[in-house]
Amino acid sequence: MRPVEPLRLDQHQHVSVIIFDEIADDGEELQFAPREEFEPLADHSVTLETVRGALSKIPGSLDANFLVERNER
Repeated sequence: MRPVEPLRLDQHQHVSVIIFDEIADDGEELQFAPREEFEPLADHSVTLETVRGALSKIPGSLDANFLVERNER
């Protein structure tokens, strides 16, 4: 997953990401939705251990990928 533009986040800031299957291609800029809009859609049954397990199956190093992207800018 790559943001369209750099995000203004502090180091070690925790964020939540929601991925929609379809994005309207109406030319409007992508904006963050208010928490009240996406919170009901969250699946709170997914544990941190489940997420870590799924991410651990990704080959290679995500850190290395981020560093390569950062250096390309």
